[in-house]
Amino acid sequence: MLIYAKQPIQYLIQNYPNKIKTLYLAKEVDKKEYARLMKMNFEVKRIPSDAAGAMCKNANHQGILAEIDEYELHHFKSFLDKEFVLVLSGLTDVGNIGAIVRTAYAMGVQGIVACGVKNLNLAPIVRTSTGALFDMPFALEHNIFDVINDLKTSGFCLYGADMGGVDIRDVKLKQKRVLVLGNEGEGLSKRIVSKLDEVVSIKMSHKFDSLNVSVAGAILMDRMRI
Repeated sequence: MLIYAKQPIQYLIQNYPNKIKTLYLAKEVDKKEYARLMKMNFEVKRIPSDAAGAMCKNANHQGILAEIDEYELHHFKSFLDKEFVLVLSGLTDVGNIGAIVRTAYAMGVQGIVACGVKNLNLAPIVRTSTGALFDMPFALEHNIFDVINDLKTSGFCLYGADMGGVDIRDVKLKQKRVLVLGNEGEGLSKRIVSKLDEVVSIKMSHKFDSLNVSVAGAILMDRMRI
Protein backbone atom coordinates (compact mmCIF):
# COMPACT_ATOMS: atom_id res chain seq x y z
CA MET A 1 0.00 0.00 0.00
CA LEU A 2 1.40 3.38 -1.02
CA ILE A 3 0.65 6.50 1.01
CA TYR A 4 2.05 9.99 0.79
CA ALA A 5 2.13 13.41 2.51
CA LYS A 6 3.87 14.46 5.71
CA GLN A 7 1.22 14.04 8.39
CA PRO A 8 0.18 10.40 7.87
CA ILE A 9 3.74 9.26 7.26
CA GLN A 10 5.11 11.09 10.30
CA TYR A 11 2.33 9.50 12.35
CA LEU A 12 3.36 6.05 11.18
CA ILE A 13 7.06 6.76 11.76
CA GLN A 14 6.29 7.78 15.33
CA ASN A 15 3.69 5.13 16.15
CA TYR A 16 3.97 2.25 13.68
CA PRO A 17 7.45 2.23 12.14
CA ASN A 18 7.19 -1.54 11.75
CA LYS A 19 4.38 -0.99 9.22
CA ILE A 20 6.73 0.88 6.85
CA LYS A 21 8.58 -1.13 4.21
CA THR A 22 10.19 1.65 2.18
CA LEU A 23 10.30 5.41 2.75
CA TYR A 24 10.78 7.56 -0.35
CA LEU A 25 12.22 11.06 -0.02
CA ALA A 26 11.67 13.37 -2.98
CA LYS A 27 13.22 16.45 -1.41
CA GLU A 28 15.97 17.32 1.04
CA VAL A 29 15.42 16.74 4.73
CA ASP A 30 17.34 17.93 7.76
CA LYS A 31 20.61 15.99 8.23
CA LYS A 32 19.72 14.94 11.77
CA GLU A 33 16.29 13.77 10.64
CA TYR A 34 17.80 11.84 7.74
CA ALA A 35 20.32 10.19 10.08
CA ARG A 36 17.47 9.22 12.41
CA LEU A 37 15.46 7.71 9.58
CA MET A 38 18.44 5.72 8.36
CA LYS A 39 18.68 4.02 11.77
CA MET A 40 15.10 2.74 11.59
CA ASN A 41 14.09 -0.71 10.41
CA PHE A 42 12.87 0.27 6.97
CA GLU A 43 14.55 1.14 3.71
CA VAL A 44 15.02 4.82 2.87
CA LYS A 45 15.34 5.84 -0.78
CA ARG A 46 15.94 9.22 -2.35
CA ILE A 47 14.00 9.68 -5.59
CA PRO A 48 13.48 12.56 -8.06
CA SER A 49 10.34 14.64 -7.66
CA ASP A 50 8.99 13.57 -11.04
CA ALA A 51 9.36 9.91 -10.07
CA ALA A 52 7.48 10.61 -6.84
CA GLY A 53 4.75 12.34 -8.85
CA ALA A 54 4.45 9.33 -11.12
CA MET A 55 4.12 7.00 -8.12
CA CYS A 56 1.17 8.91 -6.69
CA LYS A 57 -0.36 9.99 -10.02
CA ASN A 58 0.77 13.61 -9.55
CA ALA A 59 -1.03 14.09 -6.24
CA ASN A 60 0.46 16.48 -3.69
CA HIS A 61 3.00 14.14 -2.09
CA GLN A 62 4.84 16.91 -0.17
CA GLY A 63 8.14 15.24 -0.94
CA ILE A 64 7.56 12.07 1.08
CA LEU A 65 5.96 8.72 0.25
CA ALA A 66 5.94 5.32 1.89
CA GLU A 67 5.20 1.75 0.93
CA ILE A 68 3.50 0.26 3.97
CA ASP A 69 1.88 -2.99 5.07
CA GLU A 70 -1.70 -3.52 4.01
CA TYR A 71 -4.28 -2.67 6.66
CA GLU A 72 -5.85 -5.83 8.08
CA LEU A 73 -9.63 -5.55 8.24
CA HIS A 74 -11.41 -6.73 11.38
CA HIS A 75 -14.58 -8.79 11.56
CA PHE A 76 -17.53 -6.79 12.86
CA LYS A 77 -18.47 -9.55 15.29
CA SER A 78 -15.30 -8.73 17.21
CA PHE A 79 -17.02 -5.44 18.12
CA LEU A 80 -19.98 -7.06 19.87
CA ASP A 81 -18.37 -6.74 23.29
CA LYS A 82 -17.60 -3.03 22.80
CA GLU A 83 -19.68 -0.10 24.05
CA PHE A 84 -19.47 2.52 21.28
CA VAL A 85 -19.58 1.45 17.64
CA LEU A 86 -20.03 3.43 14.43
CA VAL A 87 -21.81 1.99 11.37
CA LEU A 88 -21.43 3.65 7.97
CA SER A 89 -24.23 2.91 5.52
CA GLY A 90 -23.19 3.17 1.88
CA LEU A 91 -20.49 5.81 2.35
CA THR A 92 -18.07 5.80 -0.57
CA ASP A 93 -16.16 9.08 -0.36
CA VAL A 94 -12.78 8.03 1.05
CA GLY A 95 -12.05 11.61 2.11
CA ASN A 96 -15.17 11.65 4.28
CA ILE A 97 -14.47 8.17 5.60
CA GLY A 98 -10.89 9.10 6.51
CA ALA A 99 -12.07 12.22 8.33
CA ILE A 100 -14.69 10.14 10.18
CA VAL A 101 -12.08 7.56 11.19
CA ARG A 102 -9.80 10.26 12.57
CA THR A 103 -12.64 11.86 14.56
CA ALA A 104 -13.98 8.50 15.75
CA TYR A 105 -10.60 7.61 17.21
CA ALA A 106 -10.44 10.98 18.97
CA MET A 107 -14.02 10.63 20.31
CA GLY A 108 -13.60 7.16 21.80
CA VAL A 109 -15.41 5.05 19.20
CA GLN A 110 -14.19 1.47 19.59
CA GLY A 111 -14.95 0.07 16.14
CA ILE A 112 -16.28 1.12 12.72
CA VAL A 113 -18.25 -1.04 10.30
CA ALA A 114 -18.54 0.16 6.70
CA CYS A 115 -21.62 -1.39 5.07
CA GLY A 116 -23.22 -1.41 1.65
CA VAL A 117 -19.96 -1.46 -0.31
CA LYS A 118 -18.03 -4.51 -1.44
CA ASN A 119 -14.61 -2.88 -1.54
CA LEU A 120 -12.92 0.27 -0.28
CA ASN A 121 -9.58 1.73 -1.28
CA LEU A 122 -7.95 1.86 2.14
CA ALA A 123 -4.79 3.76 1.13
CA PRO A 124 -6.52 7.17 0.87
CA ILE A 125 -8.40 6.40 4.08
CA VAL A 126 -5.07 5.87 5.85
CA ARG A 127 -3.89 9.16 4.39
CA THR A 128 -6.97 11.27 5.13
CA SER A 129 -7.27 9.79 8.62
CA THR A 130 -3.66 10.94 9.15
CA GLY A 131 -2.72 7.36 9.98
CA ALA A 132 -5.43 6.92 12.63
CA LEU A 133 -6.92 3.98 10.69
CA PHE A 134 -4.14 1.84 12.18
CA ASP A 135 -5.50 2.71 15.64
CA MET A 136 -9.15 2.11 14.77
CA PRO A 137 -10.62 -1.39 14.35
CA PHE A 138 -12.37 -1.18 10.96
CA ALA A 139 -14.61 -3.79 9.38
CA LEU A 140 -16.20 -4.11 5.95
CA GLU A 141 -19.55 -5.88 5.73
CA HIS A 142 -21.81 -5.65 2.69
CA ASN A 143 -25.15 -6.47 4.37
CA ILE A 144 -25.99 -3.79 6.92
CA PHE A 145 -29.02 -5.71 8.18
CA ASP A 146 -26.86 -8.61 9.33
CA VAL A 147 -24.74 -6.08 11.22
CA ILE A 148 -27.75 -4.33 12.75
CA ASN A 149 -29.35 -7.62 13.84
CA ASP A 150 -26.16 -8.90 15.49
CA LEU A 151 -25.58 -5.59 17.26
CA LYS A 152 -29.17 -5.51 18.55
CA THR A 153 -29.08 -9.07 19.84
CA SER A 154 -25.80 -8.21 21.61
CA GLY A 155 -27.53 -5.50 23.62
CA PHE A 156 -26.69 -2.38 21.63
CA CYS A 157 -29.09 0.54 21.26
CA LEU A 158 -29.04 1.83 17.68
CA TYR A 159 -29.16 5.56 16.99
CA GLY A 160 -29.36 6.77 13.41
CA ALA A 161 -28.68 10.26 12.09
CA ASP A 162 -31.47 12.00 10.19
CA MET A 163 -32.58 15.63 10.01
CA GLY A 164 -36.07 14.70 11.22
CA GLY A 165 -34.83 12.99 14.35
CA VAL A 166 -34.85 13.95 18.02
CA ASP A 167 -32.29 16.53 19.11
CA ILE A 168 -29.29 14.46 20.25
CA ARG A 169 -28.97 16.70 23.31
CA ASP A 170 -32.38 15.50 24.54
CA VAL A 171 -31.60 11.81 24.22
CA LYS A 172 -30.73 9.67 27.24
CA LEU A 173 -28.03 7.45 25.83
CA LYS A 174 -27.57 3.77 26.60
CA GLN A 175 -24.14 2.49 27.61
CA LYS A 176 -23.91 0.10 24.65
CA ARG A 177 -24.64 2.34 21.70
CA VAL A 178 -24.27 2.46 17.94
CA LEU A 179 -24.35 5.51 15.73
CA VAL A 180 -25.46 4.82 12.14
CA LEU A 181 -24.52 7.39 9.49
CA GLY A 182 -26.06 7.36 6.00
CA ASN A 183 -24.33 8.02 2.73
CA GLU A 184 -23.39 11.41 1.37
CA GLY A 185 -26.35 11.80 -0.98
CA GLU A 186 -29.37 9.90 0.30
CA GLY A 187 -28.80 9.41 4.01
CA LEU A 188 -30.43 6.40 5.65
CA SER A 189 -33.05 4.37 3.83
CA LYS A 190 -36.53 3.94 5.29
CA ARG A 191 -35.85 0.25 5.84
CA ILE A 192 -32.73 1.00 7.89
CA VAL A 193 -34.57 3.69 9.87
CA SER A 194 -37.28 1.15 10.72
CA LYS A 195 -34.63 -1.03 12.40
CA LEU A 196 -33.27 1.74 14.63
CA ASP A 197 -34.13 2.32 18.27
CA GLU A 198 -34.01 6.09 17.91
CA VAL A 199 -33.44 8.63 15.12
CA VAL A 200 -31.36 11.59 16.23
CA SER A 201 -30.44 14.92 14.73
CA ILE A 202 -28.43 18.08 15.32
CA LYS A 203 -30.53 21.13 16.08
CA MET A 204 -29.31 24.07 14.02
CA SER A 205 -29.51 27.76 14.83
CA HIS A 206 -30.23 28.76 11.23
CA LYS A 207 -32.06 27.18 8.31
CA PHE A 208 -29.70 24.94 6.40
CA ASP A 209 -30.21 21.81 4.34
CA SER A 210 -27.61 19.60 6.00
CA LEU A 211 -24.04 19.24 7.16
CA ASN A 212 -21.32 17.25 5.47
CA VAL A 213 -21.53 13.68 6.79
CA SER A 214 -18.08 13.82 8.39
CA VAL A 215 -18.96 17.10 10.15
CA ALA A 216 -22.36 15.84 11.32
CA GLY A 217 -20.77 12.58 12.42
CA ALA A 218 -18.15 14.46 14.44
CA ILE A 219 -20.78 16.48 16.30
CA LEU A 220 -22.90 13.41 17.02
CA MET A 221 -19.95 11.30 18.15
CA ASP A 222 -18.90 14.04 20.56
CA ARG A 223 -22.40 14.33 21.99
CA MET A 224 -22.68 10.55 22.31
CA ARG A 225 -19.64 10.21 24.53
CA ILE A 226 -20.47 8.87 28.00
